[in-house]
Amino acid sequence: MFLGRKQLKVNKIHHVAIICSDYEKSKNFYVNILGCDIEKETYRSERKSYKLDLIVGGEYQLELFSFPDSPHRPSYPEARGLRHLAFEVEDINQAIEDLEKENIPVEPIRVDELTGKRFTFFSDPDDLPLEIYEK
Repeated sequence: MFLGRKQLKVNKIHHVAIICSDYEKSKNFYVNILGCDIEKETYRSERKSYKLDLIVGGEYQLELFSFPDSPHRPSYPEARGLRHLAFEVEDINQAIEDLEKENIPVEPIRVDELTGKRFTFFSDPDDLPLEIYEK
């Protein structure tokens, strides 16, 4: 709560930005394995960097960036910062099967104690933690 001021009102999450170490490998992962749609792909020569705008479910946007020699960011155990990115799926068993067909290890299914919904975790090519959460 801001004292003496009106609170900022945000509408929704506009996008999530991810920096990858291997652009082609990550592009393949997010497009061909997770099924994100490409909105726009840009190579920025002055930065030697790609920016790939991805659409998830026709609504939300991921931005995939590549930068030369970007430093590694620790994710486990429970490092500060973004904890994970979660994707909603209709059928968690089918989603796990699809990931495992691509040789992507998936943790055992857990049940959210607050909602009763099933979820699990896996990682992208840079070991960023991703979650699938059943609708």
